[in-house]
Amino acid sequence: MATDRRHPRFVSIEGGEGAGKTTVIGALKAALQADGCEVFGTREPGGTPLAERIRALLLNAGDAVDASEPVAAETELLLMFAARAQHLREAIVPALERGAWVICDRFTDSSYAYQGGGRGLDPSFIAELEHRVVTVRPALTLLLDIGVSEGRERTRGRDLAFGGPDRIERERDDFFERVRTAFLARAAAEPQRIRVLDATRPADVVAADAVARLQAWRRTRQP
Repeated sequence: MATDRRHPRFVSIEGGEGAGKTTVIGALKAALQADGCEVFGTREPGGTPLAERIRALLLNAGDAVDASEPVAAETELLLMFAARAQHLREAIVPALERGAWVICDRFTDSSYAYQGGGRGLDPSFIAELEHRVVTVRPALTLLLDIGVSEGRERTRGRDLAFGGPDRIERERDDFFERVRTAFLARAAAEPQRIRVLDATRPADVVAADAVARLQAWRRTRQP
């Protein structure tokens, strides 16, 4: 059975569609590298060749998945954790062990938000998988919060540029409202780990805020 521990150099970035995670991650990486730190940037689902293949199964309905067979919520969750198990073993843990910082675009909080809040799966089921699969957790999570309608409006141009929305991005607004509610509930339950940033502000302002939060947090830790 896996142990569940937080690592001081493991940072996750969470948020709904259009929250600006990519810009924030780039700013955090640049700030750490400017201080001479090795930074490993990665994402979920994905992060290794096998986990990326699982990502394709999960997100590319109509290509990797037969659109005539809907993906069950439990299947979606288990595939997410299958990718996460591989990601941890082959990428995240080795990076932390060699002294790098890991900045991950989504981690287990997204499972609670999307498969728990969005799909309605029992959080205790997710917690059991987390307990058995996740060997190391982020010590700091930055949650970029934005309203569903504003966030989805931001993604319209991006979706056109990258071939349209994926299977999850095509969900209705009420799904994403439940996702946002679940994210905020987790932030309220774990305020020492999860810091909420107002992502409605200009991207450069949000990125600067994220860097300031990371640097302030680093001053209280000795990773």
